Amino acid sequence: MSFPKKGKFFPKENGYDGVQADGAAGSFAQVIAATLRRELGESRAGVKTVEGWTGANEKTIKNWFAGKYGPSGEHLVALVRHSDEVLIAFLAMAGRENLKLASSLLAAEQAVTGVLEVLREFSERAADETSDD
Repeated sequence: MSFPKKGKFFPKENGYDGVQADGAAGSFAQVIAATLRRELGESRAGVKTVEGWTGANEKTIKNWFAGKYGPSGEHLVALVRHSDEVLIAFLAMAGRENLKLASSLLAAEQAVTGVLEVLREFSERAADETSDD
């Protein structure tokens, strides 16, 4: 049994057929690269942001952005911890679209909760101002 080169391809036997959620083909490293570039752009600031998230060195992160290599282990976990986009791409590659939907629903619920808190605060302030008159 031979093992694929580290970081190049996501094993097909795990259900990933090399096609991204948007229909584009790509290896694991290419999918992560496209996701990072889409979320953070291709600027030095994006590289620095990922450096802060993962603690990886700048050259390594530039290789991730270029799609030469993909993050593994603790670096992948750190990216997923900080980036919903990377989490969603990872779940799609793993064939776990059901969890992708759950993640999207959770984000929507958190957004709605935030809006409701702001409206409640606004309503309370308005009521206080009315009672002062």
